[in-house]
Amino acid sequence: MIDTHSHIYLDQFNEDRDEVFRRAVEAGVEAIFMPAIDFGSIAQMEKLSHPEIAFYKMAGIHPCDVKEELPSSYEDKLLKYCTKDDFYGVGETGLDYYWSTDLVKQQKESFNIHCKVAKQVQKPVIIHNRESTEDMLEIIEQEQDGNLAGIWHCFNGTVEEGKRAIDLGLHLGIGGVVTFKNAGVDKTVGQLPLEKMMLETDAPYLSPTPKRGKRNEPAFMKFTAEKLADIFGMSLVEVDEKTTETARELFGI
Repeated sequence: MIDTHSHIYLDQFNEDRDEVFRRAVEAGVEAIFMPAIDFGSIAQMEKLSHPEIAFYKMAGIHPCDVKEELPSSYEDKLLKYCTKDDFYGVGETGLDYYWSTDLVKQQKESFNIHCKVAKQVQKPVIIHNRESTEDMLEIIEQEQDGNLAGIWHCFNGTVEEGKRAIDLGLHLGIGGVVTFKNAGVDKTVGQLPLEKMMLETDAPYLSPTPKRGKRNEPAFMKFTAEKLADIFGMSLVEVDEKTTETARELFGI
């Protein structure tokens, strides 16, 4: 399995990171993609290594970390990182209106910059979207010129929104929310194509049932995979193979 979205570099794992990696290997996790929260995340990512897990870095600024004034060097710095061969995606970026709508203009500007860079370097953009779906999809629609690929991370939209996203060239990141009993995401996901989906954890956040409320980690991805197998009437091996193949193709690994 490939965890396409994990903040495994964060301090929440400092005390037992080796044990977390051991459990990941035991669960069948072979690779972890690490989206940035800000440029400071990159130094944390570069400290990680394990003989049985491949780590893949990404660079970007999370929408909740966008400042009132975007620095003039913002785009150049993002492009400098994302051009490097050892960076595999741009983000995470996107929009978040849940915590605050004070900096919507700046979030949109940042998101546009990330999309522009993603097209330049031909790497997928990783999209955070919280209570901002229509604006998010509108920006993708404006930016899509045939060269933009990406992932709607933590997909929890409607069937129509999912289809629109796929039509716009996005893949869907499926995480712990699909296992939540009353979220309804499982019913939506079941009406969308599995070949456009990838597994993710968003560790340390959004642990799947039956680990809900605990710190999330890559090993828990198996519960999400089991849920997808149940939704699509497939074996766990088939879900693993399909989502892994899709992730490898999108990220070019």
